Parts: sequence; structure tokens; C-alpha cells
Amino acid sequence: MLLPIVAGMDGSPESLAAADWAAREALHRGLPLRLVHAWEVTPPADDEQPALPELHVPQYWARRVLRTGLDRLTERYPQVRITAEQVPRPPVPALIGAAQSAEMLVLGNQGLGPVSAAFAGSVAGAVVGQVRQPVVLVRAGWTPAEEQLPTTDGDLAARRPVVLALDVRHDCTELLGFAFESARERSAPLTILYAWHLTEGPGAGRSRRLDLAQLEADWTLAAVVEPYREKYPTVEVRTEAVHDRPAHALGQASQEAALLIVGRRLRHPRVGSHLVRVAHWAIHHVHCPVAVVAHE
Repeated sequence: MLLPIVAGMDGSPESLAAADWAAREALHRGLPLRLVHAWEVTPPADDEQPALPELHVPQYWARRVLRTGLDRLTERYPQVRITAEQVPRPPVPALIGAAQSAEMLVLGNQGLGPVSAAFAGSVAGAVVGQVRQPVVLVRAGWTPAEEQLPTTDGDLAARRPVVLALDVRHDCTELLGFAFESARERSAPLTILYAWHLTEGPGAGRSRRLDLAQLEADWTLAAVVEPYREKYPTVEVRTEAVHDRPAHALGQASQEAALLIVGRRLRHPRVGSHLVRVAHWAIHHVHCPVAVVAHE
């Protein structure tokens, strides 16, 4: 049984862009798409009549959001099997529940703009931190055209790369598998970035230590990636081990990316999940879609 890609919808421009991205990804991967809209059911007070029309307004708008999204995506992507569902629960538990039977979850990303700063992470951040499946966050206005690099004459040329931020000190299995699959399905090149930083201060022999650390980083990254090169021979791969702060390195690499993939470490259940600093930074500052992949 094929698991669907699930897209959360609330009628916002961000969620519309996320649903559109999810439909394209479902098309790439040959998977069904499930649209989910969560709305909280407020029971009427004792002195209210359940039949009052205004009590049905939230449900009406929820249905309209889903119907509009379903009609729009069905017309654009007739090859994709799309379903839509209202979930009468608060958004965070509804989306977490929907993700449990999904290949991935796709949500709108408000980032840290002047208007949305107060709301950033209220739903998406809570969901990302508790879902084991990959979660992709998409900003408003992201279109298929932005997945290709513009040429000097304005025409669209090569596909933008998928960029994977890797920390070779931890298990990379889930991240590498997701990244290679994503690149292969969209016929895009894959850039794998490992940002390392030498914490020792200046002193005698620092240049030599930097050279040795660079050689070790290059070798380690190549060794980790090599089995996946063999498994995915059609994917064009470029590896970069750079002496830099992760956020700065990702900021540079993501400017030309079609998709940025970052990791989120899982902790013991009684401690909870852990949204690492790099993933948190990417969610709030990167323009392209960001995929957060949980790993041990």
C-alpha cells in the first residue's frame, strides 16, 4: 500500500503553496496526495441552540478551504489521486496524527517576516518537533519556475540542486536516503554540504591543523556518501566539506537550492524530540522549501 503525501491546509497563501508543492512531489514520486484541514469543534453553551446558523460558519469555511484546494489541484495535476478530509481536532494533534500514516507531511512556512513573526512556529514548529516522518515547509509564492535557474536572457535553464546539510558525526542513513530519492525523482543534481569548524584559537601550527582537519572532513564525507553514489548512479552528486559556521554555509548554499534538507535528532521519549539549531535557523530564514528529516 502506497502511503500518501499529506498537506495541511488552512486557506493561507503559505498553505496553498505547500499544497501545490505537495501535489508536484506526489506526481514525482507516484504517490497519492491527502489534503487535511483541522478545525476545532466548540460545543455550544447550555443556553445556545445547536441549530443556530452562526455555529456552522467555521465548518462551512473549513469545507470551502478544502473544496477550493481540491478543485484547484485536481485541475492542475490530473495524474495525481487527491483526497481531502476535515479533521475536527486542534491543528497540532490533527497534523501529527495525519503524519503517522504518511510518506511525508507538507506545511506552509511563514518564516520571520514583520507580520508573521508573532506566529512563526506556533503550529509548524510544534508539529516538526514531534513527527518522525519528513516534514517539508514551503513559503508563499514558491512556484515550479523557481526550481530552475534563470539564464542571462531570462529563459529557464538547468534545475536548481537539492541541498543536503549533513553532520557526519551522527547517523546519516535517513537523511541520505531522503536526499538521493528527492534528487532522483525530480531529476535534479544533489549537493551535500558538511560544515565543520575548528574551535582552537590562533597559534603555532594552526594552518597545519586546518589542512589536516580539511583532509579528514573531505575523506569522511566521501566515505559516508560513496555507498549512495553506487545505489543512485543517475544522480549527479557534489560534496562540499567547508570550514564555516553551519548557518552561514547553509545561507550561501540555499540561495540556489530547489530544496534544502536538514536533520532533526530524536531523543528518548521521556525527554522529547530535539529541533537542532541549524534546522530551526533554516525554517525561519531560508527562502526555498525546507525538509526536516528526523534521525537517531
